[in-house]
Amino acid sequence: MNHRLLVVLALAGAPLPAAAENLNQVYLDARAYDAQYAAARYSLQATQEKLTQGKALLRPTLNLTASVVQTYLDSEFKGPTTQPAGQRDFRTHGFTFTLTQPIYRPQNMAQYDQSELQVKQAESVFGQANQELILRVAQAYFDFLAAHDTLALVRAQKTAISEQLAQAKRNFEVGTATITDTHEAQARFDLAGAQEISAMNDVEARRRALQQITGKEYQSVNPLRADIRLSPPNPPNMQSWVDLAEKQSYPVLIQESGVEIANLETKRNRDGHYPTLDAVATAGQGFQTGSQLGTVGSDTTTATIGLQFAMPLYSGGAVSSREREAVAIYERTRQDLENARRSSAFATRQSFLAVLAGAAQVRALEQAL
Repeated sequence: MNHRLLVVLALAGAPLPAAAENLNQVYLDARAYDAQYAAARYSLQATQEKLTQGKALLRPTLNLTASVVQTYLDSEFKGPTTQPAGQRDFRTHGFTFTLTQPIYRPQNMAQYDQSELQVKQAESVFGQANQELILRVAQAYFDFLAAHDTLALVRAQKTAISEQLAQAKRNFEVGTATITDTHEAQARFDLAGAQEISAMNDVEARRRALQQITGKEYQSVNPLRADIRLSPPNPPNMQSWVDLAEKQSYPVLIQESGVEIANLETKRNRDGHYPTLDAVATAGQGFQTGSQLGTVGSDTTTATIGLQFAMPLYSGGAVSSREREAVAIYERTRQDLENARRSSAFATRQSFLAVLAGAAQVRALEQAL
């Protein structure tokens, strides 16, 4: 878990005043509204259907075919025959049920295993989307708080400068200051007014940024408690967090699933060289009101059961080409996994140091205050 996420969750659980929305409620609002999070959720739901589709490859299939044929016949015989000549028409119709049960299809089994891994990968992607949502909400939340603090600071400075301007005017009136001092104080006051306008605009911009994620407009949000104490990472050893990130961070889990899926894809394409065996059963009925040889109709009932064997012999080299392609993709995903591990380790070290430095900076600023 990201160190910034640990800090965010700790702050979200801290008891705060009830006059405004707290971080946890803002996060819940974002979960119900944010489009990126909703897209990730629906993507997970779509991928979960691949598991059902993979199971379907191992289950029997049942098909129904039916046909109706109207035939018009105009016959004329050149020699002796017992068949009647002339024009006539007859109709043929019927239906057939076909049941197919795969017995040996290694490609289907590999695809089913892939579907399980694809769902696992999608769950990791969704988990990462949820973590990113927490960080985006926290960033927008604290940016909004910081903009309010900046506005309060600018207004306090403006008040102080206003008093200095009034004092400069009084001093000028009694002759203890020059007009230049008054103009300089006026310039500082005007600059403070411009800074106030900029700070007010920044507050509104930060409010809209938070609204974009949550769909709600907040006039104010709860500030941090004055007595909050930031705890250092536990365990305090950086390498422990690096080892954990290299195994359990979402980018690594996503790429690990990708490697396994690519490996099965290699196997699935290799299985394209192997034969397949299916059990096939059919049952049907046919009805004729006549035929080309006579006007006598017939009803026919058929039922068959047997094994269907197929052996691929040559497909123009396509199967071998797809196998080589899958091997190359597998090697690429292995490199992507290694890159994800290195990136996670680097980001974890940076986050660990940032948490320590941030906590130390907070203590130093509290002491300065």
